Amino acid sequence: MADVKISDSVIYIGVDDKDIDLFESQYDVPNGVSYNSYLILDEKIAVMDTADMRVSDKWFENLEKALNGAVPDYLIVSHLEPDHAGNIKKASDKYPDMKIVVNSKSAAMLPQFFEISSERLLVVNEGEELSLGNHTLQFFMAPMVHWPEVMVEYEKSEKILFSADGFGKFGALDTDEDWACEARRYYFNIVGKYGAQVQALLKKASGLEIQTICPLHGPILKENLEYYIGKYMTWSSYEPEDKGILIAYASIHGNTAKAAKKLKEILEEKGAEKVAITDLARDDMAEAIEDAFRYDRMILAAASYDAGVFPCMEDFLHHLKAKSYQKRTVGILENGSWAPSAARTMKSILEQMKNVSIIEPVVTIKSTMKDSDIENMEKLADELLSK
Repeated sequence: MADVKISDSVIYIGVDDKDIDLFESQYDVPNGVSYNSYLILDEKIAVMDTADMRVSDKWFENLEKALNGAVPDYLIVSHLEPDHAGNIKKASDKYPDMKIVVNSKSAAMLPQFFEISSERLLVVNEGEELSLGNHTLQFFMAPMVHWPEVMVEYEKSEKILFSADGFGKFGALDTDEDWACEARRYYFNIVGKYGAQVQALLKKASGLEIQTICPLHGPILKENLEYYIGKYMTWSSYEPEDKGILIAYASIHGNTAKAAKKLKEILEEKGAEKVAITDLARDDMAEAIEDAFRYDRMILAAASYDAGVFPCMEDFLHHLKAKSYQKRTVGILENGSWAPSAARTMKSILEQMKNVSIIEPVVTIKSTMKDSDIENMEKLADELLSK
């Protein structure tokens, strides 16, 4: 495991899941995922969230080892999504005197998942505090980050922010990988639609003195917190993180792919800072979404299909729209053997997004790339690089 030491009183009891194939049945997680959970030992003992039912046995083992015969007084429920709340019922049955700490929204939603007596619930409100002895938890509501009932907790004595899904990332804790890449892919695909709500939470957090961030997925953050908070400020405001160009292509027989790769060469020869390229039919869609938000410009290159656009490109654009893609400049290349329709279809989706500038010329290739097409691609590259 990575460094999960928090303090003598705050113990990590989470579990790595390295057998999962798809997180939320849609996101590829080659290095697994962690389900983080914590225990605060004091005069009163608080369990900070549970874990997915996939790892129930290991989670209870970790909990019991950390308790060392003691009994928890509270179970704090930050988020009711099953990957964190899967063991609420089992834990409440195991410890019948334990209070379950929820807010009004999670109290209303809890019966959708479990039959638990309302007498077991302790409902807390914005800014309310719960004393454990030397430790005090203060509760802050974080609606739509990324479920409506989410709340975060600030432990005042050790200055720890229990951030729910905020600051989470894919990857098991024993994975040695760059934080930003998998945190960015996690953020834009899972939380990305709710930038305004993330900004509201960051505003609340700015008034707290935070020394440690304990998320529900990914590593515990102890140093250089300005870096992580800065990334979240950029991502949640939809500002480009880096100057660069993503070329996202959807090719049926390979001709559009050749044009996309030629465009990459042209842009690099003309001095583009960074050019990333992705095959939407084969590469990880979530990573394509991540790169679209990372860079300030994008080129869409797609074949026409059924009087529209090749489906994987349409899927990509609908993902972007759902995640509030905005504040970007986009160029378009289409291919069509008899009635090119890809550009029209792509434009119609892009025009539904906020502050997306579509540049000219739109390049139209018929079947295979010709010298005249390359001339138009050069013009498209020049226009894009001037932005």
